[in-house]
Amino acid sequence: MRLKEQVESRGVIPGSHILVEMHTSQQPSSPSTVDWRKFQSTIRGRVILPNDSSFDAARRVYNGAIDRRPALIVRCAGVADVIASIAAARAHDTPLAIRGGGHSLHGFGVCDSGLVVDLSDLRGIHVDTKRLIVTAQGGSTWRDVDHETQAFGLATTGAHISSVGIGGMTLGGGCGWLMRRHGLAIDNLLSADVVTADGQFITANEDDHADVFWALRGGGGNFGVVTSFRFRLHRLDGPITGGTFFYPVSRVLDLLPCFRDTIQTAGDNLSALFTVLIAPAAPFLPSDLHNIPVVAITVCHLGTARDADVDLAPLRRLRPLIDRVAPMLYRRLQRLFDAAGIFGRQACSRAGHLAELSDDAMRTFAHHSVAVPGTGSIAMLSALGGAVGRVDELQTAFSYRRTAFDFAANARWSADCDTARHTTWTTAFGRAMHPFLTGCYVNEAAERGQDEPPAYTPQTYRRLVSVKTTYDPENIFRLNYNIAPDVKGTRAAS
Repeated sequence: MRLKEQVESRGVIPGSHILVEMHTSQQPSSPSTVDWRKFQSTIRGRVILPNDSSFDAARRVYNGAIDRRPALIVRCAGVADVIASIAAARAHDTPLAIRGGGHSLHGFGVCDSGLVVDLSDLRGIHVDTKRLIVTAQGGSTWRDVDHETQAFGLATTGAHISSVGIGGMTLGGGCGWLMRRHGLAIDNLLSADVVTADGQFITANEDDHADVFWALRGGGGNFGVVTSFRFRLHRLDGPITGGTFFYPVSRVLDLLPCFRDTIQTAGDNLSALFTVLIAPAAPFLPSDLHNIPVVAITVCHLGTARDADVDLAPLRRLRPLIDRVAPMLYRRLQRLFDAAGIFGRQACSRAGHLAELSDDAMRTFAHHSVAVPGTGSIAMLSALGGAVGRVDELQTAFSYRRTAFDFAANARWSADCDTARHTTWTTAFGRAMHPFLTGCYVNEAAERGQDEPPAYTPQTYRRLVSVKTTYDPENIFRLNYNIAPDVKGTRAAS
């Protein structure tokens, strides 16, 4: 009997689209009083408890503002450990967090007084050079995938930061340098091995468990623990043209229309990020640029060097202060932003898609971006379109594919005394841009209740609820951008 039917058989009234509680025949145990020793004997990997010397490092996540203390962390050694962990969390009515790379802005990979399923030791990768497929376990990072695939001159769309885990990034949609040519990560996903809320191990693809496969592609971690992904690969066996142009921040309003028009003219071979940030004290930048706001336009061009020169000519005609765009290996470009992925600093963000980059939107972006509050914070416009927009809106759960750009204001800081200044900047920036936004990328979404556009269209959301209700009616997987089930036998969680 599927889990949905098990819940419905209890014969109580339908629930609403809200978080739900689990119901068992016995009173739930307090996670802090559960004796986990018997459970430990069923695990092949490592179980990390609060009194272990490695506990604080194991619970640490990207956003330094997150300080949660789980009851235990299971560093899974295989699928069997994942199945056992889910069963234990259900048996003890314990919150369950799923950790891949740990880069979730909201710290979804860790929880208070619950069980963390840590996949970070599951990093096996196999490249099928004949069929052009890579199979990667759920704890792999994009650096892991690139290392293996680039050895054969192959690649698939991965995150802009190579230390990001493949799991959360892919399940939310998967934006990266190759998306305008080859689509999002989910557009290259061929199948996924999944452990569901009732402990079943399934392989979801277009033919088997197609409803789950549809939901996984954009619906986040709501439907199970993905222990392995299979992606389509593409030939990328020579240098690409990549790097960054740096300009004075005073020219931001001149640069924005050029950036927009360059992207729209160049076609699918060109991907680019328009950013305003505090220039680092890096050796490749002159000292008079250190620690002051600049405009940085980073590009990835997949065509010939001659085609790249033609497509990038408008940006060069605006005479950048520093031109660091040149032929390079794709895996080097993939690591240019890795400093932004380092754990420990506090973080907040506002984001959303732009159907177009209008004059009013550009003026608003320029006004707020030049006030970027500190080193590590960034205002960003990412070019969408191309292959992303050619996939049917209903083919996957990723919504708002026809938008042209993605906006994000990301703040990072270390000292508590800087919190108000950074959060005020992101909040004001998000509110000012809100009239121009059409939907948002779920991996960049602010917390529920914030002034932000929705991650899903109504039609997509209704379908996601249906899949959630079938496969996770008790909302076991709720520590995420949650799609709450709608089933008989559930009630609102406190």
